[in-house]
Amino acid sequence: MRLDPALLARLGPMAIKARVIVDSVLAGQHRARRHGSSIEFAEHKEYSPGDELRHVDWKALAKLDRYYVKRFEQESQLTAYLVLDASGSMRFAGAGPAKVDYGASCLAALAYLIGREQDQVGLYAFGARPRHVPPRAKGHHLTDLFAVLDEVLADPDGGDASPAEALERVGELCRRRRSLIVLASDLFDPDDETIGALTRLKARRHDVAVAHVLAPEERTLPYDGLTRFEDLEGDHRLLANPTAIRADYIARMDGFLAATRERLAAAGIDYHLTPTDRALDDAVVAIVGNRRSAGERR
Repeated sequence: MRLDPALLARLGPMAIKARVIVDSVLAGQHRARRHGSSIEFAEHKEYSPGDELRHVDWKALAKLDRYYVKRFEQESQLTAYLVLDASGSMRFAGAGPAKVDYGASCLAALAYLIGREQDQVGLYAFGARPRHVPPRAKGHHLTDLFAVLDEVLADPDGGDASPAEALERVGELCRRRRSLIVLASDLFDPDDETIGALTRLKARRHDVAVAHVLAPEERTLPYDGLTRFEDLEGDHRLLANPTAIRADYIARMDGFLAATRERLAAAGIDYHLTPTDRALDDAVVAIVGNRRSAGERR
């Protein structure tokens, strides 16, 4: 996974802002990392005169015969989980890039922005099998995360994984810390459970955003003549004349989009309709720009 230099140039100084309130400030303000006495272990350092004895790691002393002090990261550091739907329906491409490719590129750009601020970013991708990269903010973490995205995109089997089940798993992974959670998905869910799972994450005080990735053909059904449609997550096939069903299809799709937007807005979840024919930099800037303005309003 490589990011276009032109995209990186356009993103410029933009930064993700989360609306999770910690210590009366936005967690996404991206303050310089501070070390304190609470929340989460970060690393060891050798003991120096003036260090508090209560932070000495006595187990390390017993093993190494040297004094080390535990250092902790305060909760003000942003933690983000980027969630990629890599199921079968996301493999549809139409005339442009596959939805899963486009969604992965959006999330990769967000990961770059978050990592640039030395905040923690993780990945959870679900398809034929789940792939998890725990949140980190050090070393070659972004390289590792991008490598996993490449593995996901190289897997030809998308499977029929449930977005709702994946989101529940993400909720378990970040249950101890409020996080920014961004889902890239087409939201095609025959059981209609995805919105409920997103709403539950929001109710747990996570900051939740959705990039609703669709191919233009899925909105307009622009085909002519007798056409065979295939279910990418099952064995269903349909032979139909698009001209005969187009008006009803578009009405149903518009209803689906309107209902999705309204339900997510009611839950306080950021929603971004993200067609795959939109310039990637425009899509990413829209997501980040919305979060910037939202943060400034609070």
